[in-house]
Parts: sequence; C-alpha cells; structure tokens
Amino acid sequence: MSSLITADLVDLDLAATTKEAAARALAERMVALGRVTDLDGFLADVAAREAQMPTGLDGGIGIPHCRSAHVTEPTLAFGRSAAGIDFGAPDGPADLIFLIAAPAGADDAHLTILSALARRLMDAAFTAALRATPAPAAAAALITGEQPPEPAPATPEAPEAPATPEAPEAEASGAPAALEVPGAPATPAAAGSALAPATPAAAESALAPAAPTEESAAPAGGAPPFRIVAVTSCPTGIAHTYMAAEALERAGQEAGVELVVETQGSAGFTRLDPAVIAAADGVILAHDVPVRERERFAGKPTVDVGVKAAVNDAAALVAQVRERAAHGGSTPAAPLPDGGNPAPANDSYATRLRVWLMSGVSYMVPFVAAGGLLIALGFAIGGYTIDKAPSVAEHFVWTQADSWAALLFQTGGLAFGFLVPVLAGYIAYGMADRPGLVPGFVGGAAALTIDAGFLGGLAAGLLAGGVVLAVQRVRVPAPLRGVMPVVVIPLVSAALVGFLMFLVVGKPIAALQRALTDWLSGLSGSNALILGAVLGLMMCFDLGGPLNKVAYAFAVGGLADPNEGSLKVMAAVMAAGMVPPLAMALATVVRGRLFTRAERENGKAAWVLGASFITEGAIPFAAADPLRVIPSAMAGGAVTGALSMAFGCTLRAPHGGVFVVPLIGNPFLYLLAVAAGTLTTTALVVLLKSARKAPATPPAASDTPTPEQAPAQARVAA
Repeated sequence: MSSLITADLVDLDLAATTKEAAARALAERMVALGRVTDLDGFLADVAAREAQMPTGLDGGIGIPHCRSAHVTEPTLAFGRSAAGIDFGAPDGPADLIFLIAAPAGADDAHLTILSALARRLMDAAFTAALRATPAPAAAAALITGEQPPEPAPATPEAPEAPATPEAPEAEASGAPAALEVPGAPATPAAAGSALAPATPAAAESALAPAAPTEESAAPAGGAPPFRIVAVTSCPTGIAHTYMAAEALERAGQEAGVELVVETQGSAGFTRLDPAVIAAADGVILAHDVPVRERERFAGKPTVDVGVKAAVNDAAALVAQVRERAAHGGSTPAAPLPDGGNPAPANDSYATRLRVWLMSGVSYMVPFVAAGGLLIALGFAIGGYTIDKAPSVAEHFVWTQADSWAALLFQTGGLAFGFLVPVLAGYIAYGMADRPGLVPGFVGGAAALTIDAGFLGGLAAGLLAGGVVLAVQRVRVPAPLRGVMPVVVIPLVSAALVGFLMFLVVGKPIAALQRALTDWLSGLSGSNALILGAVLGLMMCFDLGGPLNKVAYAFAVGGLADPNEGSLKVMAAVMAAGMVPPLAMALATVVRGRLFTRAERENGKAAWVLGASFITEGAIPFAAADPLRVIPSAMAGGAVTGALSMAFGCTLRAPHGGVFVVPLIGNPFLYLLAVAAGTLTTTALVVLLKSARKAPATPPAASDTPTPEQAPAQARVAA
C-alpha cells in the first residue's frame, strides 16, 4: 500500500484564495495520483462536510476532510498559503491546509491513522517546521514522521525521559506518532519512530495516554494528584476529536494533574477502565455529538462543552473542573472562548436545545413515515370510513379488500401512537443519554394520556432530561454509584416527570394544544395564507435542518388527531419541502452554464429527491452558494405554502411527495402550487447567479471549470 502522503501531494506555494479553490487544487493532486476517481464528486463531499461545521483551527490551520465513495485509499494532501485562506477559524485565515480523504468504506485503523495528524498539529515544533521547510519532499517526510521536527532545547526543569521497551522513544519524549499506513514497509529514517499499529484497538491505545499506575498515582511523600477523565467526540470523528484529546492531555501535564482521555472517534472507542473512572476527581466532556455511555460518569463534577472549546483552551477546562470539584461540583463554570460555555449561557443553551430537539425528531421520523404511510394506504384502499372498521384481531376476511385496508390502517395507527413517547424519550436521551429514556418515554405517554399531544411530548422530553441531569449532580457515596443509572435515576426521574406531567404542566399544555387545534380547524382567508407562507419559509430556510424539522414535526403532530385545518397544514408543508430540489434541478437545465459539472450531475438526482419530498436534495447547491440559493428557495417555498392553503389542499400522508398525489385533496391545484413555487425559485436563483460580475478573461475551452463556469467552487459567494 502506498504512503499516506508523498511529495506529489504537497504544494508549498498554494495560490488559491478561497477554501473551495484550495480544496480543488489539493484534490487535483490526488486525482493525478489515482487516489480520487471523481474530482467534482469528491469536492461535493468536502463541501457537504464543511457545511456541517467550519474546519479552521486556531494557529493558522485548515483541515478540510471527509469520507467519500470517490476515494480509493486514505490520502492526505498539504498546501502552504502565503496570503492565508479563511476556513472559519476564530483567529483568522489559515496558512497550513491539510486535505484528508478517507474512503467511504475505510477500515477503522486507517481512520485512526488519519486522526493522528490532529494530535501532531498540537505540537508547535511540528507546525513551525512545516512553515519553514523549503521542499515538498521534506514536508512529506515531516508529516509521515520520517524527518522529526527540531526539538525545543531541553531545560533543567524538563529533562528528557529515557526510553524503555514499554515506552518507545517517540512517546517517552512526547513526540507525536508518525503517520504510517498499516502494511507499508518501514523506512530506516522511520525506524526509531512510533509506527501506527495495524488494528483499531492498538491504534487507539497508541494515541491515548497510559492509564495511571499504582506507582505513579501519588508523588513520593505527598498527596495523590488530581485525577481527570475526559471524553472527546466530533461529528465525523476524524480531526477535532483527536485534537481536543491532545490539547487536554498537554494541559493536564502542564497543570500537574493525571488526565486520561477516551476518544469516541470514527475508529470506534476503547472504554476507559471503570477503576480509572471511579478514581477520577472530575470529568471533562468535550463533544458535538452525544457521549456514548455517559452514565458511567454520573455523580462526578463535570464540565460539559463543545469539542472546539477543548481545542482552543484546554487549560481553562482543567481549571474549571478542579474548581467545581473544590466546591462540591456546584460552582458554575466561567465562559470560554469560541462560544464553548459550560454554563447554560444564552448562545450555548440555544445550540444545545436545538441538538436535543433534533435528536427527538430524528428518532420520531421513521415512526412517522411507517405509520403515516400505512394509514394513508388504508384510506386509499378502504376509503375514509375505514377508521370505523372493527379490530382486525376480531374480524378479518382474507378475501375482502376492506379487511386488508383495516389491517393497514390499524397497524399504522399503532406505529403512529409511538410518535409522542419516542419524541419525548429521545429528546431526554439527547440531554442525558440512556438514563433519560425511561422518564422520557413515561412523560411522553403521560402527554398522550392527558391529550397534550405534540407540544406535551416536547415539554415531557425537556423535563425528563432536566430531571435526570439534576439527579446526576447529587453527590452520592461511591458504593451507590453503580446502581444509580440502573435503579435510582430511572425510579426518581420517572416519578418526578409523571408528577409534573399529570399535575403541574401537563394540563396547561393540553389546553394550549386544544386551542391550537381549534385555531387550525377554523383557519380561512388571510390567516391561512400567512400560516402557509410561514411554514414554507421554515421548510426552505435550512433544507432539512432544525427549522425545517420543527415545521414538519408541527404538521405531523396534527395528523395524530386530524381535522380539516391540520390536513391543510400537512399538505402545505410537504408541498413547500419539494420546491428547493425541484427548482435547483430545473435551474441546472435552463441555465446549465451557471453551475459546475458536479452541480449539473446533482441536478439530475434532485428531480427524484424533490419529487419524493426530500428537501435535503438542495443542500449541495446551498452549500456552494448559500446567499443566492437559500433566499431563492425560501421565496418559492412561501409561494407554494400560501397557494396550497389558499387552494384548500389536504393531505393525510406525512411523506411521499408526488407518489401520494391520489391521497391529496384538490390534487391538480396542489401540483399547480408546487409548480408555481418551483418556477419562482428557479427564476430567482438564475437571476441572482447571472447578476454576478463577469470575469475579465473569457472562459477556457477545456472541461476544467473556470471562475465563470464554476463560481461556487472557485471563489466564495459574494
């Protein structure tokens, strides 16, 4: 297997001025070596990852990365920019750019080795050497570890530790492990460096610090050191997960504490030893996705932040968890840079609330799709009186279509009955991990019992998660910690949530739900148009993101107890959600020269995605040119939502797009509303893209996109 990076994958004079152009320049080197098979397809995957969260890091580093089906083997390309390129880092442009390409089916060991780069980037000597190196071959050797960076001069306070068989030279001196691909032959220059292991478990252990031993647990003649356990995780688990781990470990060494990190990355994770957790005095959770098995840390002083907060200021986190432990775990943490406030400040709490709600909605959607479509099929086969049919468990005739229709309807009704409990349960799960499931489901069932509906489920989930988090803060004796997540937390939290839902907040929410239902039933005229336009704007603002899901969940909640108003809302929401991908597909046909080759290919798929009510089909276009695509999509969605409500279109199915048109009330007017919104968005996006200043030079005749042919990839949208 070839090396992860070679001199041909290094550009020390990167001329690109935007992150899109930088990714293209480095990716072209991968294509030339056969590491990437489809340049535009790969760049679309890079752009989609970049849209999730900026990949710029403090210290002038950009680390765009993705998994892609267009990558043949794990590959890293490096570019050095004299002017700097904006990758969204808090401290400004990046001059060191690393493009990481991982195959879609890459094995865990490969992804772990790619993650080792993240640890090396925390070494100031490594980044300084990359900025000073004069030749591509030397830069590649630095990155692979064949040529170590010049070490900082030793001081009497920090003597170099001798190497031992149990602690290889690279680890004993604190040097980061070399970036090697399993199976590659070792070179003489690399013989003394720590080679990446060939198994995920070994790779993880090579990157993680050793657990404290009895001999190192306490300094001679002194009190035992402060002990911290930490977990780091990011959405893709390739870069930020391991950079945060490295930053925390270095901060722990500088502060004189024992700090052990569990990295929950794309290579899986090796659980911390329960004895290490039990002996810990505090916990740091630096994560952008839910921490797996979070209940292991129940009852300990905890600082909970985003993963970039650990990368940017790990020392502050170490200080905060020590302060919390000193005050019995009740001291609020001070604000951190980069918006990583452990305390629920307005900005960080809003972000967490969005994540919690999205967690519940994402688990609810499969129940919506299965249950709602089964109900819709029951209506289609047996008519709208099928809901009056007797139970199929008592009366079923194999040769009658009505019996099969009743079976579909009643099965769908059972699936639909889980909507509110699942919503509440997984909101609580997003907040408090598995201990939140029991009180969440109990609270959701209570919401159904008192007719609090969808709003009751939201409240029950948030209450359940909050109660569990509060119970977990209670300090308990060490012998009781083992039964806390299994017995005590479910028992106490379920009882409290039941009390709150039945006797305190449940009834007011149920009254609000009834008022909302009555209002929807009476919608007519301008009120209906305004609601349809607002729902259309929400569906098209973030194309499958939080606002889109809120509007969709609002519509689906009305199907649990359908009436004329709620069926109109469902129709308007689905119609508006079909507009963005259909419009982008049409725009690539009528003005193909305004789009890149990759976007034109995506346009072909967008026809099917839009027709199927998959709004996410427009994301590649929005990621490349958000300031033109998103406003255009919102305008079309508002037109479609308002027209659907004005035409009185209704829908009993929560999904399906054009494939459930027979179940739509006023289907021809419904399709007209979708067409009107699609044309509106198409016209606007073509107009806005055409209004951009044309380049001074004519387009090249080659197939390589120029700034005029591929503005989305060649420069940041103005």
